[in-house]
Amino acid sequence: MADKEPVAEESHPNYPSVDQSDRVLPRNLRQTGDPGIRMLVSTRVRKSPFFHKSFNENGAWRCSVYNRIYHPRGLVEPEDGGAMAEYDALTNSVTLWDVAVERQIRVKGPDAEALTNYVITRDATQIDPMHAKYAILCNEDGGVLNDPVLLRPAEDEFWFSISDNTLMQWLQGINVGMDFDVEIDEIDVAPMQIQGPLSEDVMVEVVGEEVSDIPYYGLMEAEIDGVDVLVSQTGFSGEKGFEVYVKEASKYAERVWDPVLEEVEAHGGMQIAPGHHRRIAAGIMSWGQDLDHETSPFQVNLGYQVPDDKDADYIGKEELERQKELIEDGEYPFNLKMVGLKMAGEPIRDYAPDFWLISDPETGEECGYMTSPWWNPDLETNIGMGFVPAEMLQEETDAPLNDEIYDEELDLEFEVHLPDEYAEEPGEPVFATVAKVPFKESVNPSAREQAKLNASRED
Repeated sequence: MADKEPVAEESHPNYPSVDQSDRVLPRNLRQTGDPGIRMLVSTRVRKSPFFHKSFNENGAWRCSVYNRIYHPRGLVEPEDGGAMAEYDALTNSVTLWDVAVERQIRVKGPDAEALTNYVITRDATQIDPMHAKYAILCNEDGGVLNDPVLLRPAEDEFWFSISDNTLMQWLQGINVGMDFDVEIDEIDVAPMQIQGPLSEDVMVEVVGEEVSDIPYYGLMEAEIDGVDVLVSQTGFSGEKGFEVYVKEASKYAERVWDPVLEEVEAHGGMQIAPGHHRRIAAGIMSWGQDLDHETSPFQVNLGYQVPDDKDADYIGKEELERQKELIEDGEYPFNLKMVGLKMAGEPIRDYAPDFWLISDPETGEECGYMTSPWWNPDLETNIGMGFVPAEMLQEETDAPLNDEIYDEELDLEFEVHLPDEYAEEPGEPVFATVAKVPFKESVNPSAREQAKLNASRED
């Protein structure tokens, strides 16, 4: 049998000239669009305790699968304004989100703090009981495995409110042979989010005026219709917001849902899908979309999660410290770096079905890709986050390629290959400029944003 001739790499539809050589599993960059497929509902994927409310009663018309649970991703029909009508409700009144897909992985026992401190990059000993923090967990190569909100409801108990990948098995596997005295399991707790300018007004009616005293990332025990819940001032929107963690959710989720939704509607709000349009404006990332297990924190504005003063060992510490030194010396341990972009083109009013390609306008060569694009009506432009060559960024700034790149308006242009429905001219890319992130300030700035704000005030 004659040997087959090798296929030229550049002809492979999934491998444009974007340099993904630093990844073991490259992103699929083939531009297939939305083929209009239907989602199969079966018992292989879990229905959350809020499933009946979201889909059967409140009319969610589409969903995705997140953490192996069906997740509503559209409540307002396109002919009624779709996702942008939901954006209006989120930014002007108040909204209720079904986020039971944020599965709660509990670490409980005498060594709960020690195990947690070993698996996250930041210092778990600095998280007081009845408080929470945004945290990341990395593997030994420095890749981000998960970026949960980490709650500490008790001295000997942590809840990992996880993003979209299974974490329980990782934690259980870490403990094999290490013998931390803990129990690690998924608990029967389902969160919902109340987000928007009137969210505090709703929560006061639901759980009482003491909710106004919860600090950002603070926790409070409460009851709703006789059901025990844990309330936090957190959210995925950049707006004022709270999360309600329903305990024994398989029995009581709907009993909590109904009075909360009633109060939201009484304040002029409604249930919507998670506000990805607003979280993009706030520079909040989505795991699996903007980062994954092969992404360094330093690639995606999470360098502040790698502390200089954590003496305790943690998974990935050696590699992350190596990367940090390289970056401070003007080198970079990755090919692509995430930036914010403002783009021309028709308003992008829905989820992107592909990682849209980015090219160098001088050469026309594809060099990167968008991860999270959307139209922002407040800024009256398309915005988004995407990866571009680190080398091109380094040529345009004297700053190391760490988080500082997010704070500069670089004189650097790219072209983004939007689908024809958004392009200015069919088949032609639109121009994009590197922009500061966040594009729109959050009501509660992140630790990194707050540090920048304090530094600015001191200057």
